[in-house]
Amino acid sequence: MKYIVLAIPGAADYPCDELTEKTPFEVAKLPHLHALAKIGRVGLVKLASDRLDPSSDVTLLNLLGYEADKVYTGRGPLEAANLELKLEDNEIAFRMNFITEADGKLADPTGGGLTTKEARALINFLNKKVASDFVRFFAGSEYRHVAVLKDSHGFAALSAKTNSPEGIMGEPIDQHFPKGPGEELLKKLMFDAKLLLQDHEINQVRVDLQENPANMIWLWGQGPQPKIEKFADIYEVSSAMISATEYSKGVGRITGMSVFEIGKTPDQAEDLAAAAKVLQEAVEEKDVVVLYLSDCDEASRVGDLRAKITAMEAIDAQIISKIREILDKKKDVRVLVTSNHAAPWKLGKHTKDPVPFVIAGKNVMPDDVEKFSEVTAKASGWKLPNGRELMKSFLAK
Repeated sequence: MKYIVLAIPGAADYPCDELTEKTPFEVAKLPHLHALAKIGRVGLVKLASDRLDPSSDVTLLNLLGYEADKVYTGRGPLEAANLELKLEDNEIAFRMNFITEADGKLADPTGGGLTTKEARALINFLNKKVASDFVRFFAGSEYRHVAVLKDSHGFAALSAKTNSPEGIMGEPIDQHFPKGPGEELLKKLMFDAKLLLQDHEINQVRVDLQENPANMIWLWGQGPQPKIEKFADIYEVSSAMISATEYSKGVGRITGMSVFEIGKTPDQAEDLAAAAKVLQEAVEEKDVVVLYLSDCDEASRVGDLRAKITAMEAIDAQIISKIREILDKKKDVRVLVTSNHAAPWKLGKHTKDPVPFVIAGKNVMPDDVEKFSEVTAKASGWKLPNGRELMKSFLAK
């Protein structure tokens, strides 16, 4: 038996005036997704946690059947896991963004769209100038990296409340610095790095080209090594995670999945075609394959309705069409498609609303739903309280 999970975080939305009080799911051209709804069962599931923000990594853990409220320790440790870093008990991993600071405000949470090549040079520079027995920097991609800090008291000494830079763009940075244990240490580290970065030749060139410089680091999402049971031990299946994002690959690695990396370029069609090919290969090798695509979420967070609908239609045409081919060819297959979390494009952020899902394939008795949307999912009457129940239903023998 093969199981395919297609996670499209941020696809769920609210009705809006621009779409005559409909949602993107209702107006986008999604023939293959609607075909799955017609042959499968559509429902509504709560994948957000009660205690935690509805971030993409939290809802992904919940989708996989974990209780994020109990096992999630932060974005930093997940991205550290993606870099295959093993944290000691006294080590805390932070997600580290290169940002642009201007006039005391956070002007750009991506450091001017920093390239991975530029970022690696800046990471090497910081490791030469700032790294010590207390702190080390590890290169991820573009503006997204990891800093590992060490303290004999572990998380207790570095548990200051931190904020994602994406949520405070344009605001004074001094209003959003870490607050709590370790705050002075973290602020000093960020300012020490700023004094070095602002004069680095890469940033001097960026300023000359009238581009935002990566002139500061921002530390957030910290936590210790998570203690998470392996997916294979829970469900007795082999599994794989296919993704381009660091945190979802980190979720895959830390839960014991094989990780298949895919690219993220300006050419969405080419990226999705490559993802479809990797999906087909992974299905041959593994029992459960999770394909995680963040395109809709990214469009929602910048308030781009057109890009969101375009991404939904591209995923339907290039990914869900291939999933239908696999269903037709293999028969011994079941598929789950869901949004993970809602990200209304007008709000530009995630919400805790329940999201629609569809399960289709072997031994799934269809309901009366013929189209997939938030409205039809709510009307279906099949409502699940959490991801554990969803994964249990999906993998039921």
